[in-house]
Amino acid sequence: MQKHVRWLIVFLLFIATGLSFLDRQVLSIAIIKIQEEFKITDVQYGMINTSFLISYAIMFTLGGWLIDRVGGKLGLAISVGVWSVANSLHAVMTNFSQLLTFRFFLGIGEGGCFPGAAWTVYRWFDKEERALANGIAIGGSAIGAVVAPPLTIWLSAHYGWRGGFLIPGLIGIVWVLVWVFTPWKKEAMAADTAVKSEIEETVPFLTLLKLRATWVFIVIRFLLDPVFYFMMFWIPKYLSSVRHVSFEQIGGLFWIPFLALGIANIIGGWFSGQLIARDYSVNKARKTVMGIAAFLTLAAPAIEWVSSVNVAVALMAVFMFAHGFWITNYITSISDMFGQKATSTVVGLSGTAGAVSGLLLNPLMGVVIQQYSYRPLWVASGLLYPLAFVLLIVLIPKIKPLLLSDNQATEAPKVIPDYS
Repeated sequence: MQKHVRWLIVFLLFIATGLSFLDRQVLSIAIIKIQEEFKITDVQYGMINTSFLISYAIMFTLGGWLIDRVGGKLGLAISVGVWSVANSLHAVMTNFSQLLTFRFFLGIGEGGCFPGAAWTVYRWFDKEERALANGIAIGGSAIGAVVAPPLTIWLSAHYGWRGGFLIPGLIGIVWVLVWVFTPWKKEAMAADTAVKSEIEETVPFLTLLKLRATWVFIVIRFLLDPVFYFMMFWIPKYLSSVRHVSFEQIGGLFWIPFLALGIANIIGGWFSGQLIARDYSVNKARKTVMGIAAFLTLAAPAIEWVSSVNVAVALMAVFMFAHGFWITNYITSISDMFGQKATSTVVGLSGTAGAVSGLLLNPLMGVVIQQYSYRPLWVASGLLYPLAFVLLIVLIPKIKPLLLSDNQATEAPKVIPDYS
């Protein structure tokens, strides 16, 4: 019974991360109608997006810290509940200030999503299945990105732009109810005092910040998240201004790289688990898949030089496929090392670093594109993942559990788990 329940929980995580990306992308389409109705300027729209990014960056760390203390069940219920209510409130906005406020609260809720998913997967799955479960859980985000544009347009056509916010928000509230009433391992939690003590005995920030591994994961996310934001925010404009693709054709092409991402999230996790089942160590399995991902990203610079639009989009799909391999095993590696005491906190810290990096570098991307071209950005996209992989293998020679407690932080492995 518990085996079926844990895969149901992974499916619910898949839905949650999908709603996370869906809810944050609705505005990018609905803003066309909102600007017409409420005379919101492009500058104000930029402020609205910044409002989300600021609260999202803060809550990625704070949300992870809280989930490590209250657990994934309660933590994710609060997280999804807050952002679903905030998203629903978009449907009743009547001015710029309200939209700015609701967007801020959307970021507060969404900041806890991925740390909570990582915590929950670690709670339910062992090292062989953990990467696959993580891949499914975070794969929902890519599917949400694929579904968001057509679904928002359809909802707006039938229920107005307000329906594009209200209906997904209500679905999120229903998700919270299903999540809360889904049975967890009550028998195991009651019997396993070690698990109970792990939830109660959490690790302070300062203890985690003494560890080199924490900073390696933070720096890697700081380096790579702007590349992902570049792919998310600039591909449509690139296809339009450089490749001269029509608006309708962009809608027919933009979803392809994100579908590749969603597939890779799952396959990357499955592949890692299969390697472990074939007697690879956790360290070798995770790094093998991440090394393949880093190699595949070297295709990115070719996007600038190929003549065919279809080939360019295919290369973008290869890049996003590689990112799916990378991010699934990156997050799983954090849980392999930091366990239930600190996984959410470290995932949160690294996510905040990535969000801050994206916030700082997105304007610089605009300057590079406007003053020069997209070429430096494609080249950087192809080189940064191999650089991050080198940092990983040099600075974290072995992915293994860390000995964590309130008053000490060492890189000595625990004895019981076999992570050799």
